[in-house]
Parts: sequence; structure tokens; C-alpha cells
Amino acid sequence: MTDISKHEPTTVYIRPTSGFAALNLKDLWHFRELVVFMIWRDIKVRYKQTLLGALWAIIQPVMTMLVFNFLFNNVAKVSSDGIPYPIFSFTALLPWGLFSTALNSASRSLTSNHNMITKTYFPRLVLPMASVLGGLVDFAIALVILLGMMVYYKITPSITALWAVPLFVLSSIVTALGVALWLSAINVKYRDVGYALPFISQFWLFITPVAYSSNVISDKWQVIYALNPMAGVVNGFRWALLGSGNPPDMLVAISSFISIIILLSGLVYFRNMERTFADTI
Repeated sequence: MTDISKHEPTTVYIRPTSGFAALNLKDLWHFRELVVFMIWRDIKVRYKQTLLGALWAIIQPVMTMLVFNFLFNNVAKVSSDGIPYPIFSFTALLPWGLFSTALNSASRSLTSNHNMITKTYFPRLVLPMASVLGGLVDFAIALVILLGMMVYYKITPSITALWAVPLFVLSSIVTALGVALWLSAINVKYRDVGYALPFISQFWLFITPVAYSSNVISDKWQVIYALNPMAGVVNGFRWALLGSGNPPDMLVAISSFISIIILLSGLVYFRNMERTFADTI
């Protein structure tokens, strides 16, 4: 038999993690099934007891495109880079719609699920992430309409669209998630975010080249304009599918860099505030 008294006790030191390890993103993989469930739940809740259901994913961008066509094309005569204005604006409305829908739903995801937060443990990051990824369903539905418009206007995208479109969609998701992490965490403590969201969305829409071409912006302001991450996404989306504008350049690189900065800073802030969510919400 082994004499237990001869073994020295083991000392275990428990220290908080630091750096990016403190984000503990591996928890998302352990709770991946919960992420999928939350995405499916958000989609069902969004269209529950609606008469038109998923058709709203088509009606909203189409109606917005018609309004833009009347105001900016027929009345204001805004340049569309030689591309028929309906498809020019609709192409930009797809990534913008993905961003806007994700931003609004994800920013409210914590307060909308306060019962879950106060009763059980799971990575709170699951909630805004599921809200953002759920918007891909609406995007895919609206993309079918865009492809039909491209056939109608006889526009054939280049082979680069196969890699460029997913890349810019990812950039839109990264931007939406980064901003939503900031706003959702702030919204737990200050409910002013809920009132500010419509204004933020509208303001951001008009400083993004959705209804107009970024070429109308003076050259001396282009670098500052590129600080808007969605400007690079919209310009890149149009270039990939319509051949409009310049291929990805330094301005798109600036927008992408800002998107990454927003996401990383949002992750850090969200994780730092996460420990107080259950007590504050």
C-alpha cells in the first residue's frame, strides 16, 4: 500500500486570464448547438403570425429601392456610374439590409432575453452572434431577386464575384457584430440605446453610398469617408457584382481595418461587462 502521508500537497494557483485569452472564445464552440438553436428561434419569431412571412425580406429592399429610384434618380438625377439605377441601389441595399437588420436585433438581444441571462449560464456572446447570423437568411432570399434583376438588365458578374461577394458579406457581418457588441452591452445599463438605434441606422444609411455613388464625394474627403466601414462593403459589393467603381484598393483596406478594430474592441468591452449583466439587467 502507498503511504499517502509521504506525498506532499499540491498547490494550485488560480489567476485570471489576460490578453485575448480572457475573451474565452472557445466557449462559443462548446455552445455551438445553442448558437444554431438561437438562430432558428430568432428566424421563427421574426415571421411568427405574419401574413407574408419571409416575403418581407423581399418587400423591404424592393420598396426602399423604388423610393430611392424616384427621389435620387428621377428627381435629384444622382449619378449611378452608368448602371441602371434600380439595380445600382438594390445591390447596395443587400449588404446594408444585412448590416441594419443585424445591428437592430443584436443590439437588443440581451434585454430581449433577460430571463435566460438571469437563470442559467451560457456565453452571453451567443445572443448577439445568433441575431447577426440570423440575418443571413433574409440576405439569401433578397439575393435571389438581385440575381433575377441582373438577368433582366443583362449584367454578368466576373469570376471574382465568387470570392469577393462572400468576403464583403463577411465584412458586413463583422461590422454589425462589432457595433452590436458595444451597443448591446451599453443597452443593459442604459436603455437610451433602444431610442437611439433608429436614428443611428438612418444616419448611417445616408453617410453610406447606398442611394448614391461614392464618386460624388470629393477626392480630399475619400480617406475620411473610408473610415465608415460600410462604405467599403457597399463599394466592394457593387464592384464584385456590377463592375462599378474601382477594385478593392487602399480605401477598402481602411474600411476593413476599421471593421476589425470595432469587432476586437467590442469583444473586449462585452467580455468586461459580461460579469455584471445578470445583476444589472
